Amino acid sequence: MVPKNFRYTKEHEWVAVEGGTGTVGITDFAQQQLGDIVYVELPEVGRSVIAGETLGTIESVKAVSEIYSPVGGTVSEVNGALADSPEKLNHDPHGSAWICRLTLSDPAEAGGLLDAAAYEALIGK
Repeated sequence: MVPKNFRYTKEHEWVAVEGGTGTVGITDFAQQQLGDIVYVELPEVGRSVIAGETLGTIESVKAVSEIYSPVGGTVSEVNGALADSPEKLNHDPHGSAWICRLTLSDPAEAGGLLDAAAYEALIGK
């Protein structure tokens, strides 16, 4: 499942832009590749990031992977529920298991990311 209203990175993060806010998460494809997720390191609220910069890490039984920011901005909120229940990323990566919200530096920046069709082509769906 690849939501049509999101934008995607080649590193398998997504961003949903609403006005000046971007909600960031990992894709269903990413969580499938990682396997059972056991820990999520979330970014600090108030931290400024640029597109491509590391936001945090995800640890699974298979590997530790970095989470990259798809767009630039300032972290305005993190999904604290993932600290207690990181496995939510395996069950609802495009919904309740978002990673963080950013106050976007430039909302138009997301337009340079992959749309759903291009992301599906990337992962071979």
